[in-house]
Amino acid sequence: MKSDIVPDSEHVPDSEYGGLVTLLPQRARDLALLARFDRPIGWWLLFWPCAWGVLLAGGEGRWGLIAWLLLGSIAMRGAGCVYNDLVDADIDRQVARTASRPVASGRVSKRVAWAWLLVLCLVGLVVLLQLRWQAQVVALASVLPVAAYPFMKRITWWPQVWLGLVFSWGALVGWVELSGDALAVLALLYLGSICWVVGYDTVYAMQDREDDALVGIRSSALRMGGKVRTGVALFYGAALASWAVGFWLLRGEWLALLALVPMALHLAWQTGAIREDGENALALFRSNRFAGLLMALACWVVGNAGL
Repeated sequence: MKSDIVPDSEHVPDSEYGGLVTLLPQRARDLALLARFDRPIGWWLLFWPCAWGVLLAGGEGRWGLIAWLLLGSIAMRGAGCVYNDLVDADIDRQVARTASRPVASGRVSKRVAWAWLLVLCLVGLVVLLQLRWQAQVVALASVLPVAAYPFMKRITWWPQVWLGLVFSWGALVGWVELSGDALAVLALLYLGSICWVVGYDTVYAMQDREDDALVGIRSSALRMGGKVRTGVALFYGAALASWAVGFWLLRGEWLALLALVPMALHLAWQTGAIREDGENALALFRSNRFAGLLMALACWVVGNAGL
């Protein structure tokens, strides 16, 4: 366990835009790191299902709504990270990649972290108030699953499935904000997103397999053992199958399924590029930011193009 963490070593390997963060005063920098503002991939992955729900429900031109959902994704992903670090502080100190996190290293007290969590939740509340009441109810229903997530890695080999439930919730919010119909289509969009999250987070978890095994943390990457590529392929395949059926139910035309081809090709490339030693896991994980855009374009075509 590391006890000599200093601020200059605060950036974990998957940190991005470190130069911008380091321009901040130390306290502000620590709060930014605590909310993972240096790692935008997280809020992109939380945001994309929100956009999918809006676009597939026919929300062409609702860019104001999409912008609000993006702000909400940034704030609530940050709040989730703060909460996760508060719960996992003792474990984080024992894992090389996470030992320098602000709460685990002691640079930010738990009292300050709770206050920062409240600020981020208030931003989320402002976004919530922009939605109609039905979407507000759906959004608020995510609170308990989000609160339970940090504990899943202690009780199941498949915490990635729970993460999928949480990170895909925005699809429900985006859809319900525009439509209360075609719930089967929404269910398939949501199911496909869950499978997608399980796939990409399994890839991400490959980085921590040794440390996780030592401290007793469970993950799908450990459960799959030497068959991660096969497992990820199955989950990505299930995602594509779910989305294809949903698109078909919504449009009933083969041309609608062609919209999924770019996403299918990207996920196939990603799966084929997986290395069992996990050396390129972070790069593949980050590529899902682009995958989310491809799926958003597919949803826009099927939901708005009048096929």
